[in-house]
Amino acid sequence: MSKDVKIASRAAAALLLLSLSLGGCATSTAGLSLMDGRAEAPAHPKKADGYLPVHDLPPKREKPAMTADERLKLEKELIAVRDRQVSAGKAKGGGARAQPTNP
Repeated sequence: MSKDVKIASRAAAALLLLSLSLGGCATSTAGLSLMDGRAEAPAHPKKADGYLPVHDLPPKREKPAMTADERLKLEKELIAVRDRQVSAGKAKGGGARAQPTNP
């Protein structure tokens, strides 16, 4: 076999393998149209005026989410955690940070 025939046969084999491998990536679009995607999407509810209901508020709670005692206890716990973290940061050699002021 001559050198040119070997090169041509290898090129043909490479093109055949390439076309077969790319053919596996192709999807079938038989029987599908561009409108099928819209048909599967759920329809959006239409409002007569087109505005969002911003004045439809939930009903008032019968009792508050937290009582005053629970709120005070939580604030004390958070302050204690913050102080522990500040002291742990100073013990590790962290730079001095400005303390936040209490409201």
